[in-house]
Amino acid sequence: MLSYQHAYHAGNFADVLKHMVLLQVLTYLKTKDKPLCYIDTHAGSGDYKLNSGEAQKNQEFLGGIGSLWLRDDLPGCVGDYVDLIKQLNHSEQLTRYPGSPLIASQLLGNKDRLFLYELHTAESRLLNDVVKRDKRIKAFRADGLKDSLGLLPPKENRGLILIDPSYEIKNEYQVVVDALKELHKRFATGCYLLWYPVVARKRNVYMERALQTSGIKNIQLFELGIQPDSDEYGMTASGMIVINPPWTLLAEMQQVLPWLAETLGHNQQGHYRVEQLVSESPLR
Repeated sequence: MLSYQHAYHAGNFADVLKHMVLLQVLTYLKTKDKPLCYIDTHAGSGDYKLNSGEAQKNQEFLGGIGSLWLRDDLPGCVGDYVDLIKQLNHSEQLTRYPGSPLIASQLLGNKDRLFLYELHTAESRLLNDVVKRDKRIKAFRADGLKDSLGLLPPKENRGLILIDPSYEIKNEYQVVVDALKELHKRFATGCYLLWYPVVARKRNVYMERALQTSGIKNIQLFELGIQPDSDEYGMTASGMIVINPPWTLLAEMQQVLPWLAETLGHNQQGHYRVEQLVSESPLR
């Protein structure tokens, strides 16, 4: 059940969307000079070499960060995202792709705390090697969806929780909704980011409806697709569901997602969604 390794997919179009949203939300939250608690429930290994055998097998990064790397016409927060990835490379060449733990640690300050969870044994070991010198960070080989519940509400009373499962098991679409409801009960004012793939649209429809009837308010959805939905094997789109989003996020995504769909889409078949799944005034 724990066969997924993100090294094969690092820097692909799904990572572009996920980390662009993560960057925008963290940047907004850090406009207030108050400590923040960051929780990553599926942290992975944290850092990926794009010349590795895994990354080179399908070279998915070429259709994601690789397509944006040398462009000088990047709009809005796409440019902010690429600039950050460049800061975390050791040269002008694209040789590594930082995962969400490194992106978050780059943006957060000395008074902030980071809690990283990864259940996969090998990935957890690599993650520990990446972050062990950072005193702000605690990394655990554990089930983040279950164990992070004990951290809430955080002492900072401000927090961002990133939930990024592999969805290897079909019932994970239900598991993440159940977990979100429990987490939200403990910490209703927190900001939650839920990543999802589109491999069978009916599962996504089920998850969206489950969230709409969950009682949780203020939910937005942002989706980027590179080809039409298909019954064949493979991910055609991915998205981010954001609970308690910054008030600026919707407009930012409305600006850049059409451009990303056109730029990263296959054979002019890119598409996107920007939706308010459940209404309520966003965070200010």
